Amino acid sequence: MRILIVEDDLEAAEAMVRGLSDGGHACTQAADGEEGLAAARAGEFDVMIVDRMMPKMDGVTLIETIRREGDQTPVLFLSALGEINDRVAGLKAGGDDYLVKPYAFAELIARVEALSRRRETGSVQTLLRVGELEMDLIGRTVHRQGKEIDLQPREFQLLEFMMRHAGQSVTRTMLLEKVWEYHFDPQTNVIDVHISRLRSKIDKGFDRPMLQTVRGAGYRLDA
Repeated sequence: MRILIVEDDLEAAEAMVRGLSDGGHACTQAADGEEGLAAARAGEFDVMIVDRMMPKMDGVTLIETIRREGDQTPVLFLSALGEINDRVAGLKAGGDDYLVKPYAFAELIARVEALSRRRETGSVQTLLRVGELEMDLIGRTVHRQGKEIDLQPREFQLLEFMMRHAGQSVTRTMLLEKVWEYHFDPQTNVIDVHISRLRSKIDKGFDRPMLQTVRGAGYRLDA
């Protein structure tokens, strides 16, 4: 299991890494909320363990951010704040479970494994949302502010990939491999043409553009 641990208490974080690694899990460690957000955006994880109170960005803000960007990785909140209102706030922010400090490590492992099983057996995601843009994967429809947007099959695939990586810079190589299934550069402007068409459809007539060009890096879909 791939686990992201976002905890500013170095001693506690290292203890979790040791214990989970001994159980055969691959752990990535982040020391504050901003570092955790960068790690969540850069990698794919089966479970995230996130402390609520951290410098630079608190855990609630971190999870609210990745949920807005479409990341549905199961999250276990850790916190010394154990009141009902604190737990409710964490769950409403997008957390899946809440464990109050101090805790028994055996319980931590049990909860992490339960979250992983829940993800494996859970329902398949059929609806993607990024800001005011909504994609129905079953009906193959796209709407922005309630207005239906007609897309060609390749444009739909392209937008789906961008929505699944909302807020991240997506490179041309990533698009070639994941959308066109090319593992080489065909030396054509196929990406530029499709990005231009997609941008005209999802941004034209709306207050602000969502599909951005990142100079020297690629493209990004912003909520």
